[in-house]
Amino acid sequence: MAETKTVKPTSITIIEKRLRYIAAVIKEKGREALKEYDLSPPQFVALQWISDQEGMTIGELSTRMYLAFSTTTDLIDRMEKKELVKRTRDEQDKRVVRIHLLPQGEKLIETVIKKRQTYLADKLSFLTDDQLWSLRENLDEIYKHIQHEF
Repeated sequence: MAETKTVKPTSITIIEKRLRYIAAVIKEKGREALKEYDLSPPQFVALQWISDQEGMTIGELSTRMYLAFSTTTDLIDRMEKKELVKRTRDEQDKRVVRIHLLPQGEKLIETVIKKRQTYLADKLSFLTDDQLWSLRENLDEIYKHIQHEF
């Protein structure tokens, strides 16, 4: 009979704390890169959502970002002025406005993400290939169990 391990609450506390800290450090590295482009962290998050779901509405973006509709509209206004996104009317319902990522917005996302990835690769360089693969597999499993919440 296979032995089952019991995870102690203290282990969960430590895991949560480590994940939170790691995510915060990686985000901060991304924020440093954003300063070069005069872009706020919420604007970057909005760009990422728009990239993931091309043609989303401002209402959908507001919901994803947990922001008021008016706040999201202001974000889009500023990004539109920087030629990162554009608005278009929906073909079926002209009342609906969709947001699209422009090439400059795509390039900005790629640049910032690349800087984060370079930082992370450097910090993970002490791991063996097997350890890195195991970490990825474990993160994939966690992601599978929570992805529906996004």
